[in-house]
Amino acid sequence: MADTMQFDLVSPERSLVSVPVREVRLPGNDGDLTAMPGHAPTIVTLRPGLVTVVAENGTETEFAVTGGFVEIGPDSISLLAERGHPREEISQEIFNEMMTDAHRQRRQAEDRRDQVGEDVVTAAVKLLADMEALGTHVGLDPNQASVPD
Repeated sequence: MADTMQFDLVSPERSLVSVPVREVRLPGNDGDLTAMPGHAPTIVTLRPGLVTVVAENGTETEFAVTGGFVEIGPDSISLLAERGHPREEISQEIFNEMMTDAHRQRRQAEDRRDQVGEDVVTAAVKLLADMEALGTHVGLDPNQASVPD
């Protein structure tokens, strides 16, 4: 079995990273997981959180994602993020935009509860909570974002 696997992380705006890695820690919707070379093929839905990439030399790099999908294979990982940034790029301003979007999604789901159902409302509330946790984890204030009317 190989010691590394190819990792690609892209968002709609740009390609964030394409490197060989020893492991990738992912914020899965159904729980956190670590993918390493030889991993069984799977597709995972992501929640907002930090993706930690461990390079060949053991150096760790973190990326904040607002959600997305990841395809894991025995020798590669491809992650398509809804929105992604290197951790050091996440400013309070960028985080406020992300939180405003999460608040808007929650409000829209609640306003359309009869049409979309309780599961969609619950998912929107969880998304907002996960975004708040992400901000707190990287040292940002989730209460600074504007809450849409």
